[in-house]
Amino acid sequence: MAYIASSELVKKALAGDTRAIARLLTRAENGTAESRPAFDELFRHAGRAHIVGITGVPGSGKSTLGARLVAVLRAGGRKVAIVAIDPSSPFSGGAILGDRIRMGELGGDPGVFMRSMATRGSLGGLARGTLEAVDVFDAAGYDIVLIETVGVGQDEVDVARAAHTTVVVSAPGLGDDIQAIKAGILEIADIHVVSKCDRPDADKTIADLKNMLMLGLTGARGAWRPPVLPTSAVRDEGVAELAAAIDRHRAALEASGEIDARRAAIDERRLLKAGEEILRDRFVRHRHGRLAELLAELSRRALSPHSAAMRLIAELGEDA
Repeated sequence: MAYIASSELVKKALAGDTRAIARLLTRAENGTAESRPAFDELFRHAGRAHIVGITGVPGSGKSTLGARLVAVLRAGGRKVAIVAIDPSSPFSGGAILGDRIRMGELGGDPGVFMRSMATRGSLGGLARGTLEAVDVFDAAGYDIVLIETVGVGQDEVDVARAAHTTVVVSAPGLGDDIQAIKAGILEIADIHVVSKCDRPDADKTIADLKNMLMLGLTGARGAWRPPVLPTSAVRDEGVAELAAAIDRHRAALEASGEIDARRAAIDERRLLKAGEEILRDRFVRHRHGRLAELLAELSRRALSPHSAAMRLIAELGEDA
């Protein structure tokens, strides 16, 4: 396959070319330096899409619910993109693609684009390149971008720093486990969803969440109070209500002006994350040079790790 310059791919992606979008997504995931100017350009064209994060503990039914949600959004005429974060294969390092299999029913719709991305060791539920992928979809004219996280548990909070609206999906039967994880993913929710509400123990989970909201134990950010929505993907119940709640939350953010604060928080997070990645890459490149010298001083206890890091950053800055 002939190599296409990133600048040419950007032009085609802005015009909605799905092949160009797919190639840019691959380059976002690979994180190659030569593609950096393309993503800088795409960032300038982004900022219109509403970004929705969907997270929750494993087995809560995020992917099935996401597929139903996309169908409802498409019925309303909106273009939808999905970035599904999958665990990495221990053999290839690529995404296992479980979410793509479960969302297979969406295939063939020109208004839907789904991409699975591998975590490749990244923590927090997102993959490296996730937000660049969001920029690609945003700049290409998709109205809503869904980020479905890998489902790693209560540490999975990065999605709240990447999305305008965060949906936390809980499954019936959690019981006291809700208390155990309330300090993690439950507190980042703008919307709570209880999936599989056709099960007999769903009412208790709904009641537990509502009680926690009344006691202020989950994260009500700003004037918005997170609703608790029962859903059943099997019966196709509650999904339209979820779509409506996402629209209400977006309207509330815009009416209060909080949307600007959230966008600023996302930008700050991206700035810090980009700085960390630049420094990490430079550290790796100097592994056998200055880094090795500093490690020798650490082993002799002549320097502390903090002092060594400060010196390395200062020396790397001189070469920038």
